[in-house]
Amino acid sequence: MTREEKLSVIEDLTAQLADNANIYLADISGLDAIATSNLRRACFKAGVKLAVVKNTLLAKAMDASDKEFEELPEVLKGNTSMMLSETGNAPAKVIKNFRKKSDKPILKGAYVAESVFVGDDQLDALVSIKSKEEVIADVIGLLQSPAKNVISGLKSSGGKLAGILKTLSEK
Repeated sequence: MTREEKLSVIEDLTAQLADNANIYLADISGLDAIATSNLRRACFKAGVKLAVVKNTLLAKAMDASDKEFEELPEVLKGNTSMMLSETGNAPAKVIKNFRKKSDKPILKGAYVAESVFVGDDQLDALVSIKSKEEVIADVIGLLQSPAKNVISGLKSSGGKLAGILKTLSEK
């Protein structure tokens, strides 16, 4: 690659890092062509963009970015694939589901909602992160439950009251 091409790639990577709040770094080396194709297909279905990147160029893009990646550039050794997603836990779910058939991909690190996770042992924690939509649904459900309890209480006590009045009127 020429210097101009490298600068162009660094600019593109910096723009991708700025545009995405959820960035996963994984090692997919050792997967054959069929397994890699299946992984790419699973990523596409989950809305995850998968790209193989050069470590040195990604490290320079991280340095040029406004985000604080902390120790994430230190995991850039060996083969690295970058997974980008709108949903914080989507790449983690793809990795976990794909691991049912294979021992790869291995999670190197992740930058999710301004938090840095380093190491493959963080995968379960990343899977359990709720997306913005899931949190909103939980809050709405919690807000609606007291109202539902009041309405059901009024309905049931209204029925009891009507039954008592009917019994009294028949006597």
